[in-house]
Order: sequence, then C-alpha cells, then structure tokens
Amino acid sequence: MAKILFLVTAADHWTLADGHRQPAGFWAEEALGPYAVFKEAGYEIAAATPGGVPPTADALSLTPEFNGGEEGAERMRSALREATELANPMRIEDVGIADYDAVFVPGGWGPMEDLSDDAETGRLLIEWLASGKPVSLVCHGPAALLSTVDADGRSPFHGYRLTGLSNAEETQNGLADRAKWLLQDRLVAELGADYRETEPFTPHVEVDRTLYTGQNPYSAVPLAREVTKALS
Repeated sequence: MAKILFLVTAADHWTLADGHRQPAGFWAEEALGPYAVFKEAGYEIAAATPGGVPPTADALSLTPEFNGGEEGAERMRSALREATELANPMRIEDVGIADYDAVFVPGGWGPMEDLSDDAETGRLLIEWLASGKPVSLVCHGPAALLSTVDADGRSPFHGYRLTGLSNAEETQNGLADRAKWLLQDRLVAELGADYRETEPFTPHVEVDRTLYTGQNPYSAVPLAREVTKALS
C-alpha cells in the first residue's frame, strides 16, 4: 500500500511588504481534495510541518464564499475534522523518505512565509528528488522549491518545467501589489524554472520527470490524480 507524506506549512500568516501579517495557513481545498483522492485509492497518509507544529487552515478557505455556499463550506469543515493525520504532524527532520512513496505540498499563503526558506524543507525535497519518487506541489506550494537553492544559487530543480500560482492570479487575489515577492517571479529568476501557466483559476498540471505541479486550487485534485496514476 502506498503511503503519501503531506508536507504542510506551519505558518498562520503571510508577512506583506508593509509588515502587515495577512492571516493565512494552508488552503483547505488544496489539501483536502487530494487527501480524499489518496484515501479513495487506499493510500496511507502522514503529515510533517516545520517543528511539527499543527497546521492552520486558512479561515477564508472554509467560508461559503470559496465553497459555493454554506453547504459546501460545511462539507469542507467536516472534511478538515476527519483528516486527523494532517492535525498530528511530525517534524520534517524526523521524516524517513524510505517510508513514503510520494510527497505532496498543498498551497495557501502559508508556504510563502515558512517553506520558501526552511532548511529542512529544502533538504527533504532535494533527497526526495534524488530518490526518484514523485514530488508534487500545488498553487503556492511550489514556494517550497525555493528552499532548495543553495548559497551559490544552485538547485537540483533548476530547469524543470513546472507551474504554480501565477502573477495574474495573485493580482486577482488582491495582494500582488503588497507582496514582498511573487511566486512566479522567483521560480523563474532564482530556481531557473521553465514556468508554464494557463488562464487564471482554471485547472493546469505540469509533469516533468518526477516533478508534479498544479497552478491553483482548481488544479489540486487533477494533480493528485496524476500522482495516483504514477504510483499505480
């Protein structure tokens, strides 16, 4: 039976250029949709965060506005309560890669705050890539790849074709002009990524060797299905 590690942000905010702490965390849809896909496939799930801190779901991602109404919001909140593995994470440094078949990194603004420069995150992703097992990240989740860039500006993910939340989407989110940096810009400039995008907030998945990425929340479930196909 395959076992998936969810690598999740421990941040509950994103610090903007003016110092404002935007409430954040992981985006519920981007974690719980894939969680359901992997569970349906019969996979085991575990979670890890920086410091083993229980992760925070962005409160916005649990509101009727982002779930098609109150009924959808309640389904999302119920799914969050049932995803007990995500509420009890281990420390990233305690993860044994040999115990897992793939890693999945959900987005939300939280990864921009911590996973983007977390040394243990970078070490884990570098080792995971070397293992030949799928590395999958969605929306803001690819910010974690920035932690693999060393002091000389090198990363084993250099030149990979990938996607993640676009500048256009961050602009539509209303925070692009207040951000310290934008994900698309740094993935290209610092990681040397072959970045691809489609129309804002439409599903888009890129697969390059063992790197699997999704552009936005609507890409999370299709991305998880691609990972499931690879594992089967």
